[in-house]
Amino acid sequence: MSYPFKFFFFLLPLALLASCGEGKQAEQREESLQAKRLMQGVWMDAETESIVFKMQGDSVYYPDSTSMPAYFKIIDDTLYVGATARYGIEKHTEHLLWFRNPGGELVKLVRDDDSGSEEVFEHNKPQILTLTEVLKRDTVVFWNADRYHLYIAVNPTRYKVTRHTLNADGLDVENVYFDNIIHLSIYKGNVSLFSRDFRKQHYQQRVPEPFLQQAVLNDMQFVKVDAAGFHVSVSLCTPGDASCYLIEHVIDYNGRMTTKLQEY
Repeated sequence: MSYPFKFFFFLLPLALLASCGEGKQAEQREESLQAKRLMQGVWMDAETESIVFKMQGDSVYYPDSTSMPAYFKIIDDTLYVGATARYGIEKHTEHLLWFRNPGGELVKLVRDDDSGSEEVFEHNKPQILTLTEVLKRDTVVFWNADRYHLYIAVNPTRYKVTRHTLNADGLDVENVYFDNIIHLSIYKGNVSLFSRDFRKQHYQQRVPEPFLQQAVLNDMQFVKVDAAGFHVSVSLCTPGDASCYLIEHVIDYNGRMTTKLQEY
């Protein structure tokens, strides 16, 4: 009576292997090079005649100066852009391209054969957004007749932060920003009570990882001084969006720091 069960368990791994094999074959389907050749050139909205993107080689370029080029390919009836974005193609000829954006809206594009449209992409080279110079703040405060000096400096870095958004046509575009490092020093006369560089990674226990990946360490502001010490507020923000986490640091008069999440 045990043989049928043994036979079943022998076939189950084979079935799973076959299923995995089919999945891998689906992922490894060859892209349509003919469709990619038809995709080359500048494409504009069929109704507004505004330029949407340019396909050149394996890359898609956008007309604004803050969106980075992305790799694209076409497999079957799907347009793949970057690592995650995909769009179902409904019509594709030499001069027409219809596809569905993530919101389900049908995007209708036509090829722009005006050679002058290429100039938009020649002058709009992708730019990485960042502060252009160090932002410095000096604050003098008094507590119990003692004089304290707070020094805050927001320093631009070359650490890149990538953020994906949908443009007006519902297309996934990638923007790249440079993150900041913020320095805080507190002095009582000539004596240093506190000195530290803050990076956004310091807040990974208080901010969700998906948000942190696309956020920059935006700013630090002095709030107040009281019996507990010096209160400063740090903002972690998504560039180009109103989404921010506010975090409060309190540094006491012995230089010890406590941290709490204020709001989102």
